[in-house]
Amino acid sequence: MVNRWGRVNEALPAVVLVLVVLAEVVSGRGQVVLGLAAIAPLVAATWLGRRATVAYSATAFIVATLLGLYEQQYTAETAVAQTIRLLAVVLAGALAVATCELRLRREQHIARLSAEAAATRAAVRTSDTLQRALLGNSPQVPGLEITARYLPGDQGAQVGGDWYDAFPLTDGCTMLVIGDVAGHDAPAAATMAQTRGMLRALARSGHTSPAELLTALDSVLAGLSLDTLVTVTVVTVDVHGGGATVPLRWSNAGHPPPILVRAGGEAVLLERTPDRLLGASSAGSPRTEHEVAMGRGDLLMLYTDGLVERRGMTLDDGSAWLLRALSRIGGEQVDRVCDGLLGALGSRGDDDIALLAVRLPR
Repeated sequence: MVNRWGRVNEALPAVVLVLVVLAEVVSGRGQVVLGLAAIAPLVAATWLGRRATVAYSATAFIVATLLGLYEQQYTAETAVAQTIRLLAVVLAGALAVATCELRLRREQHIARLSAEAAATRAAVRTSDTLQRALLGNSPQVPGLEITARYLPGDQGAQVGGDWYDAFPLTDGCTMLVIGDVAGHDAPAAATMAQTRGMLRALARSGHTSPAELLTALDSVLAGLSLDTLVTVTVVTVDVHGGGATVPLRWSNAGHPPPILVRAGGEAVLLERTPDRLLGASSAGSPRTEHEVAMGRGDLLMLYTDGLVERRGMTLDDGSAWLLRALSRIGGEQVDRVCDGLLGALGSRGDDDIALLAVRLPR
């Protein structure tokens, strides 16, 4: 069907010229319609290429000239009018060629933009697939309700360094991790994967204290000479206690503070003086550990800075918005809480967002 329409379009200018000649012959001498030959190159400019348009422009001029001879338009009385008609055909041909050039350039520009858009979409899908493969599925740990979400930023085809994790420890506690490697490129994603793997390995080898674990991880990263900065919050929850509350311990390496949403709806920012980032100078500054009681039905929200750092919004404004939102929806199921927060943003920001929501069942 497409090829058929293409052949029809190629034949249209020739059909126009044939119709002009037939009209001239049928109407008889004295009914001068030869100026209509100018239509042919204009039709060619709409569908055909530059060479074809130039050819039809020349053909239209020749047909108009010959029809002028047939109509005896080169006498002293009609020469001026015939010259004007031929000049109009020439101008129409020039206009048709210029129009064809503009159309072809526009089509090339559109084709280039379409190809670039398709390549970008493919790259975005690839980077998103790679990022999600690095992060894995939403972690599940017995004794806790856990949901994780990852939303790539509006950075085009770039992988990022945000990650989350949750896994049981050898002492029976559960470790929760949220982190962010500086950068939005392949090295950042590679560093994220290395850091995530090393953190797990250190935790499984006996470094179960959040502060102790971050100290050990800092030492390992320094030994690898990774020239990057990493923010991370490490949390442990002991879910084996049968009481109304369980101890929640955490250490923060320059990461946005966790938020604890009480079962009654109060959202508490667990803000303490954060320790240095991983990869920063470690000269004589020990890491600290904090503890708070987590009650049955409480929700812990861990997140990366993309959630609270938005265009036109300060960090304090973003944190205040998050506290209000969690006070309102924090009592819902953990997956609905995460989806509600991401949906409330309205659009993607510049930075990636990783969420890890954890509830201690009643």
